[in-house]
Amino acid sequence: MNMAAIGMIAGMALGFAGWFGGFGAFLLVAALGAVGFVAGRFAEGDLDPGDFFRGRGGRRGPR
Repeated sequence: MNMAAIGMIAGMALGFAGWFGGFGAFLLVAALGAVGFVAGRFAEGDLDPGDFFRGRGGRRGPR
């Protein structure tokens, strides 16, 4: 399945959640979708846990 089809399905799911469940359901579906996306990237090996905890540069802070 290509990314356009996955995006369309995700958009439809968010639309249905917003229509039938209101804004709170829309936010819940969006948040769970983001968590699922990150978990999927971890499972595929595209993302390492250290990516969230490493700094951008080599320095830890002001010196």
